[in-house]
Amino acid sequence: RVLRLRAVQFPVLGDKPNFFSLLRLKRWPWGRCMGSDCGPGGSQSRAVWCAHVDGWTTLHTNCDQSQRPSNQQNCFRVCDWHKDLYDWKLGAWNQCVSVSARTFGGVRPYLCNGGEEGIQTREVGCILKSDESPGDDNICEYFEPKPRLEQACLIPCPHDCVVSEFTPWTSCSKTCGTGLKNRVRSVLVPPLFGGSACPNLTEFQTCKPGPCKGPEGVYSLRVGPWMPCSLPISRPVRQAKRRKGKGEARERPEVKDPDTRELIQKKRTRNRLNRQESPFWDIQLGYQSRTVSCAHRNGSTVGLSRCLPRDLPLTVQSCILAKDCKLSEWADWGPCSKACLDPDPESPRGQRSRTRRVHQFSVGEGEDCPPLEETEPCDPQGDGVLPCATYTWRTTEWSNCRVDSLLSQQDRRRSNQTGLCGGGLQNREVYCVQANAELLTYLNNLKDKDASRPVDSKLCGGPIPNTSQLCHIPCPIECEVSPWGAWGPCTYENCDVQEGKKGFKLRKREISNEPTGGPGNCPHLVEAVPCDEPSCWAWRLVRLDECIPDGELPCGPGTQIPQVQCVNSTGDMVDKELCGGAPAPEPIACDVPCPKDCVLSDWTSWSSCSQTCSSKTIEGKQLRTRSVLAYNAGEGGGMCPNSSSLQEVRNCNEHACTVYHWQTGPWGPCTEDPSASALNTTTAAAGPNTNGQGPCSQGMQTRKVICVRVNVGQVPPKKCPESPRPGTVRPCRMPCKKDCIVTPFSDWSQCSPTSGNIQKKKQSRKRVILQLPANGGQDCPEVLEEEKDCEAPKVCPGYRWKSHKWRRCQLVPWYIREDSPGARETCGPGLQTRAVSCRQLDGVQADIGECLKFANTMPPITQRCQLPCQDDCQLTNWSKFSSCTADCVGVRTRKRLLVGRSKKKDKCKNTQMYPLSETQYCPCDKYNAQPLGNWSDCILAGGDRVESLPGTKVQGNIKECGQGYRYQAMVCYDQDSRLVETSRCNSHGYIEEACIIPCPSDCKLSEWSNWSRCSKSCGSGVKVRSKWLREKPYNGGRPCPKLDHINQVYEVVPCISDCSQYVWVAEPWSVWKVSNLDLKENCGEGVQTRKVRCMLNTIDGPSESVEDYLCDPEDMPLGTRGSRLPCPEDCVLSDWSSWNRCSLPCSYNNSRKRTAYAIRSPGAGRQCPDTTEKEPCSLNLNCFHYFYNITDWSTCQLSANAVCGNGIKTRMLDCVRSDSKSIDLKFCKELSLERKWQMNISCVVECPVNCQLSDWSAWSECSHTCGLDGRMWRSRVVVQGSQGDGRPCPSQLEQWKPCPVRPCYRWQYSPWSECRVEEVVCGAGLRYRNLSCVVSDGSREGEGSMVEEELCGGLEMAVNRDKLIILKETCVLPCPGECYLMEWSDWSPCLSVCAKGAGVDFGSVQVRSRAVVAQEPENVQLCPDQDWESRPCIDGECFEYKWMSSTWSGSSRVTWCQRSDGLNVTGGCPPINPPGDDNNSCDPPCQMPLSFCTEAGVCMCEEGYTEVMSSSGQLNHCTPIPILEIPTAGDKKTDVKTSRAINPTLPATIQPGRTGRTWYLQPFGPDGKLKMWVYGVAAGALVLLMFIVSMIYLAWKSSDFRMTLPSPNH
Repeated sequence: RVLRLRAVQFPVLGDKPNFFSLLRLKRWPWGRCMGSDCGPGGSQSRAVWCAHVDGWTTLHTNCDQSQRPSNQQNCFRVCDWHKDLYDWKLGAWNQCVSVSARTFGGVRPYLCNGGEEGIQTREVGCILKSDESPGDDNICEYFEPKPRLEQACLIPCPHDCVVSEFTPWTSCSKTCGTGLKNRVRSVLVPPLFGGSACPNLTEFQTCKPGPCKGPEGVYSLRVGPWMPCSLPISRPVRQAKRRKGKGEARERPEVKDPDTRELIQKKRTRNRLNRQESPFWDIQLGYQSRTVSCAHRNGSTVGLSRCLPRDLPLTVQSCILAKDCKLSEWADWGPCSKACLDPDPESPRGQRSRTRRVHQFSVGEGEDCPPLEETEPCDPQGDGVLPCATYTWRTTEWSNCRVDSLLSQQDRRRSNQTGLCGGGLQNREVYCVQANAELLTYLNNLKDKDASRPVDSKLCGGPIPNTSQLCHIPCPIECEVSPWGAWGPCTYENCDVQEGKKGFKLRKREISNEPTGGPGNCPHLVEAVPCDEPSCWAWRLVRLDECIPDGELPCGPGTQIPQVQCVNSTGDMVDKELCGGAPAPEPIACDVPCPKDCVLSDWTSWSSCSQTCSSKTIEGKQLRTRSVLAYNAGEGGGMCPNSSSLQEVRNCNEHACTVYHWQTGPWGPCTEDPSASALNTTTAAAGPNTNGQGPCSQGMQTRKVICVRVNVGQVPPKKCPESPRPGTVRPCRMPCKKDCIVTPFSDWSQCSPTSGNIQKKKQSRKRVILQLPANGGQDCPEVLEEEKDCEAPKVCPGYRWKSHKWRRCQLVPWYIREDSPGARETCGPGLQTRAVSCRQLDGVQADIGECLKFANTMPPITQRCQLPCQDDCQLTNWSKFSSCTADCVGVRTRKRLLVGRSKKKDKCKNTQMYPLSETQYCPCDKYNAQPLGNWSDCILAGGDRVESLPGTKVQGNIKECGQGYRYQAMVCYDQDSRLVETSRCNSHGYIEEACIIPCPSDCKLSEWSNWSRCSKSCGSGVKVRSKWLREKPYNGGRPCPKLDHINQVYEVVPCISDCSQYVWVAEPWSVWKVSNLDLKENCGEGVQTRKVRCMLNTIDGPSESVEDYLCDPEDMPLGTRGSRLPCPEDCVLSDWSSWNRCSLPCSYNNSRKRTAYAIRSPGAGRQCPDTTEKEPCSLNLNCFHYFYNITDWSTCQLSANAVCGNGIKTRMLDCVRSDSKSIDLKFCKELSLERKWQMNISCVVECPVNCQLSDWSAWSECSHTCGLDGRMWRSRVVVQGSQGDGRPCPSQLEQWKPCPVRPCYRWQYSPWSECRVEEVVCGAGLRYRNLSCVVSDGSREGEGSMVEEELCGGLEMAVNRDKLIILKETCVLPCPGECYLMEWSDWSPCLSVCAKGAGVDFGSVQVRSRAVVAQEPENVQLCPDQDWESRPCIDGECFEYKWMSSTWSGSSRVTWCQRSDGLNVTGGCPPINPPGDDNNSCDPPCQMPLSFCTEAGVCMCEEGYTEVMSSSGQLNHCTPIPILEIPTAGDKKTDVKTSRAINPTLPATIQPGRTGRTWYLQPFGPDGKLKMWVYGVAAGALVLLMFIVSMIYLAWKSSDFRMTLPSPNH
C-alpha cells in the first residue's frame, strides 16, 4: 500500500467551516467468509478508518463515532456441494431504451438509419433451486461469474404508412343532378414502430352531368342477407305421417314370376344406390329467409309501401342444414420409417404417421374436414435396434505402373513401349461400401457375407480418394565394363593338372558399373586364344644390374646380371621354386666403351605391337632403337655399327586371330525344383496364405551357355577354357499365385431411360475387380457389368368418384312460403341432391378414403333447381353439336326444343330470350413449329454414358473430341398462338446439328540432336544437345517447355576428357649432323632431329595418329636439338634425366635438378662435365600448385527409356594447375588433396501428367418443369489437375442442352363478377368467379390463354398453392346515395421491414385495405372509416424509397416518391423536402440556414447572402453581401428585392410586382473560390489606379516644370 502525505491549509478562524465535516469514515472491502461449517454460520470482517476528504488518514476520534460502520458481519460460507443447490435465475429482457434518451434524457434523433442503438436490462439473482427462494449473490459468484445485466439492442426506426398511387376517377355517381366522383388508393406498407398513420385512401370530387328532366329516384328496394338455414317446425310430425303413408302404400301383392322378381330386385338396388342414404352424408333440407326494405337516398329506411308497386324478390328459399365434418379418433402411430440407430446426431430423423377416418362429411356451410393424416419426426425405439449402415470409400489395388500414359503425341516410344521406365502413372477404382462393424458382424452371422458389395456412391460422403497417382519404374542400370586388358601369357587351363601341350592366352575386363539384376546381365568378361607350350609360371625381368667389364678392366666387353622374379599367369609373384622347371635368364653381354670406342645409347622400350593377333598374312611386330652418342677415334677404338644395327624388330602377339569366349542367354522363368519338393511342402504349411506377397516356394532358373568364336559363331564347348565357364542353373524363389478377386454384384440400378430409345428402360449392376490374377492364378470373370430390361411398372389401382342421378327438386314447404308475394305451391326454386360413391377404374366399389387420397375433387352432391310453373317456358336440354366435315371448314350446330304448353306461349317463341339453336365455327387445329433460343453446347455422340455407380469408376475413357451434336429447342403453337406439346408439330422437341470439338494437339519438338564434342580435350568441359520447335500446341494440347529466342531447348551436361587419351609420340633421334665436319675426328657441334606425332593412346599404347591440335602443344617434345658431338677420348654422358619435381609450396629458394651419368670415361688429361644441373623453382614456370576445380551441376539426367521421375545430376572434378591449365587428375591424387565434394545427387524431373476428368454426370432435372427457358445441365470435375508439362484442364466443366418445351398449365381464377342482387337495386347479394385452365410459356407470371379443362386434369386443384377453392362469396351492393366500404384489396406483395444500407431486418409483412366510396355529397359525413389489416409473411423483399423529379418546365418541376421496384408511392421517402424549387436533392442535404439546392444539385445561399465554403468544398454558412441595384424605367421603389426564386429569363410581365431588374455581385462561386470577374475587376481597378496616379504625377511634374522656367527678362 502506498501512503501519500498531502499538505493541508486550515482555514482561518472567522470563515472556517466545520473541520469535522471534512472527515469521512473509510471502509475496506469485506474479507473472505470464514467459519468451521458450511452455510450461514460464517463471519467476515473489514477494515474501517477515519480519513479526510482529501484522502489522508487521521485519528478515529476525529470522526463521528455514531456513524462508524460495522467492521464485522455474519456471512454464508460457500462449499463445493452448494453448486448443486444454487444457480443464477435470469429474468426476461426489458424493453429496449434509446442510449441517447437514457444517457442524456434527449429525444431520438430526427434522421434514423435502419435503427437506433439502445440498451435493454434484465434482473439476475441467485436462487435456491428447490423453491427458487432468493440467496446471496456471493454464493453463485463463487462458482460462476454473474451473467450480464445489460445488452445492446436495436430500436427500429419509425416506418410511415406507404400508399399506392390513386386510381383514375370513377364516373359520376349520378346521370343527372349533383353527384360524386371517387378515386382510391391502397395501403402498401402499414405504419410501424410509431410511424405516421395512413392518409385518406379516397378522394371525392363533385360532378354535374346535367340537370334532371324528371324527378330523381329517391327510394330503392334493399334486400338483407339470408338468415341461417333452419328446419321447419312441424317437419317431424309431417315426415312421420308421410312415412306411415308410404309404408301402407308399399304393401303390394308379391310377384311370383322369378324373372320378374329379379328385374324388380335389380331396379330396387339401383334406386337404393341412387338415393342419398350413405352414412358419410347427413343431408337435411331446410329453409332460410331474408328481409326486404325500402331505402331513402339519404340512407334512412322508410315504409315498404314507398317502393311499391314493384316485383318483390324471393324472401324464402330451400337450403341444406350445415353439418360439420366428423372424424374418428387418431389411430396409433405407425412404425418409424427409420429402423436403425444413427450414430451421427446431425443425420436426418425418420418419420411416422397416423391417420383418422371420415365419419361424416361436411354439408352446407359446415366446416370442412381437416387433414386425415399427420406425420412427425421419430427415432426407432426398443432394444435390439440395429445401428444404421454407414458407408465408406473402398479402393482396388493400384494397377501396374505405366509410363505410356505420360508420353506425348509425338513420342516415338508410343508404338514400342518395351523397356520404358522412370516416372509413370497407376490407377485404381473407387467404390462405396457399407462400413460399420456391428452391422457387418450381423450380416456375416446372418447369411451371405456381402459386406463388400458396391452400393450407390451417393451414400458415401467426404472426399473421393485419389484414383491415380504417380509411380516409378526403376530404370535398369546398364552393365558397363572396362576396356580389355593385355593378353596374358600362354598358360594351362588348370595349373593343378598340367596336361598336353595346348594352352590358352586370356585377356580380361572388369565390371565398372554393376547392372540391375547382377553381373549375369553383363557381356563376357574373359576372352581366350589357344596357344602352344603353355606355362603356369615364368621368370619376370625386374631390372639389369650395372655392366661390369670382364677381367676387372675399366672398360671393354662385360656382362649384366638380370634381377628376376617368379610370377604366375596373373602376374603375381610366387615362390621361385615353382619356376624351377624353366631356365632362369642368363647374364646379358654388354660393353663399357673405352675412351676411343664408339658410344651407343641404351635401347629404347619396345614399341606397341602393330597387330593384336597373327595369321598367315598378318604378323605383329615390335621395334626398339638406339643411337650413336660418339664416334670412335680411328684405329684402336671400337667401331660404330652400321645403321641397320641401331634398331631391332621382334614378333609379337603371335597367337592366332581365333578368339573364343563363353556366351550366356537370359535366365528362364522360375520353375518348381523337383529336388526341393519337401522344402516347398514345409514352406506352404508354414504360411497358409500370404496373399501373393513374397515368395511361396523354392524354384530354379536355367540359361543357355555356349562357346562362341568371335566373328564366326557357336563352336564346340571344348574350344573355350572350362574354368571361366558361367553357370547354367541357379536357385530362385517362386512367387505365390494370385487369384482374381471381384466384389459381388451391386444391387440393380434404378430404372432410367437410355439415351438411344427414350421408351426402352434399362437397369444395370456392376462388380469391381479388387485384385488382378498373377503367377498363374485364377482368371477374372469376363462379365463385370450386367444389363436387363426394366420390368413393366406396376399399375397403381386408380380411383374415381361416381356420381349418381339427381333426385327430384325439393321446394320449401308451402306453409312457410305461402305468405310470400308471388309464391306458388307446386313450382319455384328448390334444391336437389344426389349420391356419390368411390369406384375403382374397373367399376368395383371402393372405400371412400381411397378416393379422398387418389381421386380428383369430389363432385357436388347438391345443386339449385327450378320446378317450372305453368307460365314458365320449358325446353329440352341442348343436343350435341353436329359433326364437322373437316377441320377449319364450315360450322357446327346444336338444338333444343320447347316442351308441352310452352310451344303455344308467345313469350316462349321469342328466340332472343329462348334460343333454340346455337352455331359455332368448326374447331381449327393448325400447328406451327419454330426454333427457340440458342444452340446448346456441342455434345459428343456416345458421351451420354453414365456410370450407374458414380463412385465405381471416377475416371472414364470417354472420347473428348471429334464429331458431336448440338441441339436447339423447338416450340409448337396452335392457330391461336397458344403453346402446345411439340408432338402436335410432329417434332421430338429438338433441331439437331452436327458439330466438331477440336482435338488437342501437343507441342511438338524435334528429336534430340547428337551430343556435341566435349568443349575441352583435357579436363572438364561441357557438351550440349538441343531440340527445336516443330509445331506449337493448340486446342489445349501439352504446352511447350521454355524455349529460347530461336525456339530451341537445350540440355547441357559436364564432360571430362582424359588428359592422356592423346599423347605426343617422338620417334628416335636421327644421326648427328655435324656442322663443322672434321673428317678425322668426326666430332664437334651438330644437330639431331626426330619426328613427333600426336597419337590416340590405348591400353596397348599409342595406336593411331590424330590431328595435332588434340594434344597439348605445351607438352609437345622437341623435334630437333643441337649439341656437341663428343670427340674421341672426351667424356660421353647419357641423356639428361627428367627434372625432379619442385617441393611445394613453390619458392625461389628451392630448386630442382636433373642428372646424367658417364657412359664413356674421358681420356688422360680430360674430365667429365657436371652430371647434375640445377635451376631455381619459379611459380608457374617450372613449379606449379595444384587444386581441384568442381564444375556446375548438370541438368537432371534420366535414363534413355524414361520420360520423367528420378534422375541424377552430376558434376565433374578437374585438376587445375596454378596457371589455370587443366591437367591429368593423377597430379592432384598424388598430392592427396582433399576431395569433399559429392559428385552425384538425385533429382526429379516433374512428370507431364495430363489433366484427368471424371465422367460426365447424369443430365440434371430440367431447370423448369415447363415453359421455354428449361435447361438440363451435366458436369464433370477435375479428378487430378495437370502437372509439369501435362495437358491442362479444359475450361468447359459444364454442358447444357435445352429441355423439350412443355406448355405450362395452371388453374386460374377469373375476376370476380359484379355483385348481383336479383331483380332489386341494392342489398346483400353474391358475386361469382370461374376456375379455368390456363396455358402459358412460363416467361411472364400471370399471362396465359384459356384452354380445355382436361389439360389441367393431372394438376392439383389449387390456385397459387391455395387448395381452398372459393368460387362465390357474399357481397353488398350499395343502394343509391349510400356511402360504403369497398371490398378488400388484394394482399400486397410480401415486403421486408428493413434498412438496406444498414443491413437491418425486422421481419416481413403484407397488408390489404378497404377504401370508402361515396355517392351523395350530403352523405359524405356519414361514411364509415377506412380500414386496413396486415399479416406476417416470409421471404419479403427489401425496398428502398427515393425522391424522383421531372425535368424543369419553366421555373417548376414535378416531384414524387418512387420505390426501388419502380412503383410510385406516397410515403416512405426520407422526411426532408423533396427536390424542387426549394427542395434538397443535394448530397449532403442543404441544412444550413438561408441555403437551398440548385438545379445542378449544389447548395447555394438565398438572395442577399453569399456562400462561405469549407476546405472540403461543402457549404459552411451563408453571410450577407452588398447589393447593387440597377434601376430601370418605371422603377419608383428603392427597397431591396430578391429575384432568386424566379427564372430571370422570363418576361417581366410574368413576374408580378416587378418593375426593375436587380443583380447581385457574388464574389464566391459554389465551390468556395473567387469568381473570374472578381479578378478582372481587381485588375481593372489596379490599372485605373495606376492611370490616376500617373496622371497626377504628370500633372504635378508639368506644374513644377512651369515654375522652374527662366524669366524672359533674364
